[in-house]
Amino acid sequence: MIMTRYTKIKTCMLLWICVQLAFTSFAQIKYHAKDDLQIVVSGTSTMHDWDMKTSKGESDATVTLNAEGRLSGLTALSFTVPAESLKSEHKSMDKNAYKALKTGEHTTISYTVSAATIKPDGVIKCQGKLSIAGTTLDADLTATGQVNADKSISVKGSKKISMAAFNMIPPSFMLGTVKTGNDVTVQFNLTLRK
Repeated sequence: MIMTRYTKIKTCMLLWICVQLAFTSFAQIKYHAKDDLQIVVSGTSTMHDWDMKTSKGESDATVTLNAEGRLSGLTALSFTVPAESLKSEHKSMDKNAYKALKTGEHTTISYTVSAATIKPDGVIKCQGKLSIAGTTLDADLTATGQVNADKSISVKGSKKISMAAFNMIPPSFMLGTVKTGNDVTVQFNLTLRK
């Protein structure tokens, strides 16, 4: 059957629209956050539970949005936090924590994603490298991601970490009578913007 000129034009236009939609659906978009985050490190001690907090840090991400504007892919993500920006309510505790974190030599805590998957409900599962106190280890991370009305992306999650795994000695206070537990939980909440 011979295609008429009208049919050829119609077919070409349809093909062009499909290509544009596919490109739009899978466009990679770069996002950034600087000091627009909340990180809380929580732990235990023989006396009481404790928290250290910061809003300082930087993160870069490259994401893919689907046709509905939801997260569908994460091809790059990194974040870096100045270790001494973490603060508790006690200066002596901060000093001991910085000693455990070896901040004199290793000024930042960082995470870089090597692979990630995003489920339709916004759950993000990442594999990557976590660097703390001069030790870098493979670390899985689970978070939730949501595209907001202003097109920013909110990412929340938490990760349990063993200090011993990163060659850190859990801090102690008052001549060793108060000792912190080995495990800490890091909770993070950040907003990425174009």
